[in-house]
Amino acid sequence: MKNLTLKAAQQKVDEWIHLHGVRYFNELTNMAILTEEVGEVARIISREYGEQSFKKKEEDKNLSDELADVLFVIICLANQTGIDLTGAFEKNMEKKTKRDQTRHKTNKKLKSNK
Repeated sequence: MKNLTLKAAQQKVDEWIHLHGVRYFNELTNMAILTEEVGEVARIISREYGEQSFKKKEEDKNLSDELADVLFVIICLANQTGIDLTGAFEKNMEKKTKRDQTRHKTNKKLKSNK
């Protein structure tokens, strides 16, 4: 899967759903699953980079795997609602570029403390 595009990822998820998952969960269920997966990412981040510690049963949690779970559910939601993630991402980057062209560069809070 080297150099996997968003389009190919959407197709791969769709194929997986139809082969192994029977059908997509409905959108509300997938939204709840997405929230749950994002919570798992937050839990790992708060323990790896924050001040909380892992419980014994949590020590095998893997941030990359949890982020991939989030991506999978986002792709499911995009597929079932007819969203082309490539096009949506490109439009979003254009929007951010126009809107934030100088905003972050002039933000004194982001200046280096050197």
